[in-house]
Amino acid sequence: MDKKAPPLPDLEAMTALMERVERAASDAPELAGMELEEVLRFIPGKRAIFAGTFAGTPAIARFYFEEARAYAKRDWDELQRTRTYMSEGPYQVNAPLYHLPDLGLIIMQRAAGQPMLEKIWKSEIDSRFNMMPGAVHWLRHYTRPMERRAPMRAASWLAKADKRMGKNTSARLRPLMQGVRAELQRLLPAMEGQTWRVSISHGDFHPNNLLVDGDTLVGIDTGGSAKLPIYKDMARFLTHMGRRGLHPSGEAQFGVDKGTFDLFAQAFELEAAEREVWLPFMIGIEALLRSETEDLNRSRLRRAQRFYEALVADLSAIKA
Repeated sequence: MDKKAPPLPDLEAMTALMERVERAASDAPELAGMELEEVLRFIPGKRAIFAGTFAGTPAIARFYFEEARAYAKRDWDELQRTRTYMSEGPYQVNAPLYHLPDLGLIIMQRAAGQPMLEKIWKSEIDSRFNMMPGAVHWLRHYTRPMERRAPMRAASWLAKADKRMGKNTSARLRPLMQGVRAELQRLLPAMEGQTWRVSISHGDFHPNNLLVDGDTLVGIDTGGSAKLPIYKDMARFLTHMGRRGLHPSGEAQFGVDKGTFDLFAQAFELEAAEREVWLPFMIGIEALLRSETEDLNRSRLRRAQRFYEALVADLSAIKA
């Protein structure tokens, strides 16, 4: 595993946040029932996420600093929407508990369970693929109600990747990323003027954002939800495993797990173009949007290198 400890929060920023909470508590007595016990993430100027309790219930508190009111409302509304059809059964999201717009705060129930990626690494190799159908169907359940067709903007996605590509990237990976980019550029003409499927999506769908609790899967960190091509979340999930050299089915395609790729294709009833071009294109986009840095260990960089090499090779075989 390559899990890194979260950076220590900025003490000055933490102090300022606590002072804001204390001031808000005088007008919002509900906050008296909130206890912040552990810092999960703290990004000054953007957001802070804590674990704790709210009115005695295990909870996650998320504070926003950047466009605080708008972002908190967006994520609160999305939790309210998805809980209407993902509060029971095998596919769920966190229960929303409290929203304080003036503080840019939302509080949600802290779900039980083990992060799926952690569970995969600790499982026997032969049993790892058994977890993939549940992950695939969680995403299908999440996106289905809002799915529609929209004009394809593949060039815009490539432009977005260009802005991110290369920042702090390991030197050994840069030529391979340029190879991925060249293949995506080659595919653009075949995608112009078409429509593809979009939906309100998770936004950061990967195995550590799914908690496994027996037969129940709870999707967490849905704050990035927006209308995106349905292939984006699939690609995020696949590349998150692929760049770590994790192939639960034992087979690879486009540098990612072929068995899970096929499960997505079946669950979302992907047409030929979606399966053969659009999902691979989005896997390439994900490969460029996120990259490995030199401070990662050599094993992780070797696995990433194999991922990019396989991705370039399979993208180059697409006839467009």
